[in-house]
Amino acid sequence: MGLILDSSVLIAAERRPESISILLRSIRETTGQTEVAISAISVIELEHGVWRADTAERAAKRRLYLQEIYTAIRVEPFTRKMGALAAQIDAEAKKTGKVIPFADLQIGVTAMQLGYSIATHNLRHFAMIPGLVISHL
Repeated sequence: MGLILDSSVLIAAERRPESISILLRSIRETTGQTEVAISAISVIELEHGVWRADTAERAAKRRLYLQEIYTAIRVEPFTRKMGALAAQIDAEAKKTGKVIPFADLQIGVTAMQLGYSIATHNLRHFAMIPGLVISHL
């Protein structure tokens, strides 16, 4: 089984600051997972942080960190099959009054379709996705 990293894990590492190589080594030691990837949906969340930076210096620093991420971590596409599963899970959740934030649902479904677990600091949202395995870091 592999591991999809939620953007919350990558953002927390950037704020520490911690290099991606150190983060990956720590994750592999903690979880035993050697296959690590991010969802294409996380790319949107991470790139958004560059565009929201309050200074040119901070934007440049975030851009460099993203390049480190993209060099070290595979990005998994979001497919039609994943979209169909996300729609089913979303419809079922809404029938019971649950609202799963759409980006988190898409990221979680990416992990599920690959047979991976997800590493996140956002347990509340991902715990609402039935069948998703969450890895605690």
